Amino acid sequence: MCATCGCGSLDVLVGGKRPPRTQNRGPISFRIPQNNVDTSVAERHHHHSPQFEQSPDTEQSRVIQVERDLFAKNNALATKNRNFFAAHNMLAFNLVSSPGSGKTTLLVRTLNALKEAQAMAVIEGDQQTDNDAERIRATGVPAIQINTGKGCHLDASMVGHALEQLEIPQNGLLFIENVGNLVCPAAFDLGEAAKVVVLSVTEGEDKPLKYPDMFRAARLMLLNKCDLLPYLNFDVAQVIANAQRVNPDIEIILLSAISGEGMDAWLAWIASAANAQRPIALQ
Repeated sequence: MCATCGCGSLDVLVGGKRPPRTQNRGPISFRIPQNNVDTSVAERHHHHSPQFEQSPDTEQSRVIQVERDLFAKNNALATKNRNFFAAHNMLAFNLVSSPGSGKTTLLVRTLNALKEAQAMAVIEGDQQTDNDAERIRATGVPAIQINTGKGCHLDASMVGHALEQLEIPQNGLLFIENVGNLVCPAAFDLGEAAKVVVLSVTEGEDKPLKYPDMFRAARLMLLNKCDLLPYLNFDVAQVIANAQRVNPDIEIILLSAISGEGMDAWLAWIASAANAQRPIALQ
């Protein structure tokens, strides 16, 4: 059970196989003084979970029930993934978005643009089906599908199990396409070098304000489907201002995965990230 949102993770499949279950350490309790609780964080992550409830013992405290120390465990596994990437001189990107943003189409176009010169691999995350992994494999780039079942995000453990089955190129790129969701994926480190959030112009300009954790966690925002701007009432300047209000350091690229507009800037950003992360630059 996910302590962030209550989603289940017992029906996860990695490459069509059920990974070994990690030991459940059982519930642990925290007693936190009411006046010390960061209610904005509690409400943002836990208001819809039955695991968090007011203590009947005292009005000055709140008892928080957690199935396990989820985030500490995830962060430890994310560090393990990060060390794995470093050992293989691999640069990993975590692609996040709401459903329908066009990130799989964007990823396919990215792979086709880079595959002749750059070794790559892909981890695909969806609740069901391997449709996106099949689209990736059609480019010739190896991909493995993670089906999260009722789960709404990938975590470091799932990615670690995927790495065991995936052909990992030395000096390569790994793209992790997360489950379509702008909430929980923001909280889970997978060991990636950067989160890249994809927002389409068919969504609202206020998405960065509605889902600030995601845009705060992302290094780059890709504003996709810009070829549709002539047909939409969408304020590009406003969405950029909203993203920068949440995260003043976020980088922003306008592009279209269909027309190819802005793709050169996106590919240059990848190359720049590679140069900063490792001594071997993209050719």
